Amino acid sequence: MQVYKRVAGTKDKPNIVPSVADYRVVGCVCEEDATAINWMWLYKGEPKRCECGYWFKLVDSKPI
Repeated sequence: MQVYKRVAGTKDKPNIVPSVADYRVVGCVCEEDATAINWMWLYKGEPKRCECGYWFKLVDSKPI
């Protein structure tokens, strides 16, 4: 698992999530002190909003 820091996460500038597949599960720690992770599926071409309001978008990535 790799942890990325969230950025602004607006609809116009969502958090970019790289993937070699057309879909991916991502987790959002909605509050800094939260002990739970909000898991959600992302699909290419479909930006998604977390329950806390941050937006995420899946983009193509080169295989490692």
